[in-house]
Amino acid sequence: MKLSSHDALLVVDVQNDFLPGGALPVGEGDAVIPVINRLSALPFGTVVATQDWHPPTHCSFREQGGQWPTHCVAGTTGAELASGLDQRHVALILRKGLSPSADSYSAFRDNSGAATTGLEGWLRAMGMARVFVTGLALDVCVTETARDAQKAGFATLVVEDACRGIASGADATKELRKAGIPLLLSAELGA
Repeated sequence: MKLSSHDALLVVDVQNDFLPGGALPVGEGDAVIPVINRLSALPFGTVVATQDWHPPTHCSFREQGGQWPTHCVAGTTGAELASGLDQRHVALILRKGLSPSADSYSAFRDNSGAATTGLEGWLRAMGMARVFVTGLALDVCVTETARDAQKAGFATLVVEDACRGIASGADATKELRKAGIPLLLSAELGA
């Protein structure tokens, strides 16, 4: 598949807390790093990385009645992008989940849909038409980001070998295909 200057690579939440040994580890989460590094060196028009960047009292934390252990607290080592992630090509780091009372799985909006992150407008201003989604976790933030990219009118694809899920990922890939979001392998892009 040929890439152009109108293609964006989205790197979702490749953060220390989602890697093995982190507060909310995704199985084999670190395996996406070399794949994403190879992808980011390809001729994408732009590369965007996202970070969960939660306040200490975030609503998603179990201590606050949410479903997740405390993770990616703003300013902590756990919230930092993985040290092995090559950031030389990253044009924008977008932080999400900043409000204590609203979670934001998607890189485009919070879970309620009440607030947007500004990513759609930024991608449009950069002339992007197609987005390739990668990162963690496939069955949560990657899927929600891909759905919202598609809803925003971007041609959307998920690079399957550049993602890992909390669960097996089979349900997520089935859901993405059902939504008409193609999955491909990094080798198909030359990475």
